[in-house]
Amino acid sequence: MIVYSSSVAEFKEAVDDNKIAINIESAFKEKLGKRPSVSEWRSWNNSMQFMERIIRNSKVADDCGVMIEYNIPATSKRIDFIIAGQDEQHNRNFIIVELKQWEEAWTTDKEDIVKTSINGAIRETTHPSYQAWSYRQFIVDMNSAVYDTDVTAHSVAFLHNYREKTPEPLKAEQYEKTIMEAPLFLQHETRKLQEFIYKYVGKGKGLQLLYDIENGKITPSKSLVDHINALFEGNSEFVLLDEQKIAYETIVSLAKKQDKKRTIIIKGGPGTGKSVISMNALGGLLRNSLNTKFVAPNSSFRNVMIEMLTKQSSRSKMRTKSLFMGSGSFVETEENQFDVLIVDEAHRLKGKGSYMYMGINQVEDIVKSARTSVFFIDDHQRIRPDDIGTIAEIKRIANNQNCEIHEYTLHAQFRCAGAEGYLNWVDDLLGIQETGNYNGWDKDSFDFRVVDSPHRLYELIKDKQSKGHKARILAGYAWDWTAPKQGNSNGQIEDVILDEHQFKMPWNGYAIRESWAIHPDGIDQVGCVHTTQGLEFDYVGIIVGDDLKYNAERGELYSNYNDYKDKTGKKGLKNSPDKLNALVKNIYKILMSRGMKGCYIFCRDQSLQNYVMERLSRTMKSENTQ
Repeated sequence: MIVYSSSVAEFKEAVDDNKIAINIESAFKEKLGKRPSVSEWRSWNNSMQFMERIIRNSKVADDCGVMIEYNIPATSKRIDFIIAGQDEQHNRNFIIVELKQWEEAWTTDKEDIVKTSINGAIRETTHPSYQAWSYRQFIVDMNSAVYDTDVTAHSVAFLHNYREKTPEPLKAEQYEKTIMEAPLFLQHETRKLQEFIYKYVGKGKGLQLLYDIENGKITPSKSLVDHINALFEGNSEFVLLDEQKIAYETIVSLAKKQDKKRTIIIKGGPGTGKSVISMNALGGLLRNSLNTKFVAPNSSFRNVMIEMLTKQSSRSKMRTKSLFMGSGSFVETEENQFDVLIVDEAHRLKGKGSYMYMGINQVEDIVKSARTSVFFIDDHQRIRPDDIGTIAEIKRIANNQNCEIHEYTLHAQFRCAGAEGYLNWVDDLLGIQETGNYNGWDKDSFDFRVVDSPHRLYELIKDKQSKGHKARILAGYAWDWTAPKQGNSNGQIEDVILDEHQFKMPWNGYAIRESWAIHPDGIDQVGCVHTTQGLEFDYVGIIVGDDLKYNAERGELYSNYNDYKDKTGKKGLKNSPDKLNALVKNIYKILMSRGMKGCYIFCRDQSLQNYVMERLSRTMKSENTQ
């Protein structure tokens, strides 16, 4: 959606009359239904004065098209400035101009990342040229009016307040490739920018191109589909097996019809392959030219999926990342804006009042926004009171929106070395559901142990990691978490403390929280359910804190409100011990089902430690009598 558009002639006149910011504000309120912030208004008033001089002095034709604040479809990102027209050979072009009011910047050792002053503090952000290039790439990948016609897209970054330094951090060697793809112009380089603009759009006739871009169908280009296909090819982590293949083909077959609204519910416990199917469905639906997005409430899960899929440069990650969205992104989207939305970890969808969510019901948002909505769900993995994603809720909303409902249940166990018996045993152990599974599982296929100290737990996991396995220490939320602003940006403070064992470790670092599961530093930090739900490792070591204890006299597991430290996770549950206990037990089941080859556990509560050991020894006796 274009917030403001005009010819170059109209744009120059509006700036001359000092009305450009007022005109943009008026269009902003009309198109978006809200007022811009004071900082946005000031930015328009300032930056558009510079752009008007650039455009006027470039001497481009008055019938070039100007687009300001172009809202990239299905995102919250807006492009500052676009100018469209023809070159001397009558080729149709448009140029994205990313405007920055920066005055200084510093390099980092991260690809395409720099530091600058943002809101009064020095923060990391993407290089302006990378940002301009990424916006161009999204349009080229997803807008049919661009990739299906003879339109060529260009992008630049213009820092009109920035005086070049010697040496200049923004032009450091590590950013050269990015600047070649999206040229960078500083304060003293206005003449070069003028020449660049005239070269590609100077001959005008750009208004129709603006119309075409705004009204172009949003669907994946062949180039993007080929890119995604290449990522899946040969990637053993996303191979479909047996009933996973059936579920995948069912999703693709139903979604391709596009003749009515449909809601597909895929039910399955931990390790049944929900994420493998959902990721493959993303690729399969894109191959069928359907405007599809992968949705996950947990940002850590989304980012690890992208890392696992790409394993390449930041540019590859960016193209792939554009297909992934958070579950709170659909409050203001139009009905059926997407062909398909694939929702993994749907049990974590939120309702009104959840952190940073401005809507009422994320299930309703998603069903409304897509012609076909696909939900992968496990009702037993809800871990917070504001997790409203249940099968019953999805069905209720789907019926309200006249969706044809399809259900599919996954049974086969592909995690925990196929040890379905182990997961049933965990259900019974934690009192989540009675399975009557006292016989345990094939001990040769899955290694479960109760260890006598957190030090021994750490030694076992470190040993597995050193031998090439994916291994991590995990814990329940039974310790406070020191905030980054208190000097704990990347696990500097050891919050997970067991004084009786002289044991200390930090929680997973804030700076790497979204990639902790695969980051090299992760082995020396303790992960929580929010950084691991939906993911899998070869081996996990679980520290069960004081948030889960065992009453030997009553034969019951219980949770204490004060010992469970997740403030959001226990909101409203102070006088609801049974609900709190159910959520805490769900958390430990999730943690105990993250390992594919083994799980080692240490319980701080001695009664719980004894109970788990007794239950484990019972499975051993049963196995020996068979």
